[in-house]
Amino acid sequence: VNKTTIIVDASKYIEELKQKVERLNQDISAAQTSNDQNPLPMVTVETLEKGFLINVFSEKSCPGLLVSLLEAFEELGLNILEARVSCTDSFRLQAVGGENEEQSESIDAQVVKQAVLQAIKNWSEGTDQQE
Repeated sequence: VNKTTIIVDASKYIEELKQKVERLNQDISAAQTSNDQNPLPMVTVETLEKGFLINVFSEKSCPGLLVSLLEAFEELGLNILEARVSCTDSFRLQAVGGENEEQSESIDAQVVKQAVLQAIKNWSEGTDQQE
């Protein structure tokens, strides 16, 4: 085995390693991009004595989300008794909702949470189409 062969083999091996590093860097940046793309807001719903405490939070601003959530509450027959909303750099909704007395069937926290999650999903799909 002469020196030239060793140098050529080493050079080929270095090129292969460079290509592997490049592929790994591409994989890393692709994974980071998918993580950065608008994670959906977090939702919690707690049962209160006469209604629910609903919290929705997103680190990003969510234009139009408040309207979607209020429509979902209306469809459920949920009266919003008190609400605090911030939509500046992030989105935060804290609402106390009570069931409409005229409503025949009662709703539980899980139903409210599912309705909120569905409203967020519908809103998210609507904003994706506009971009």
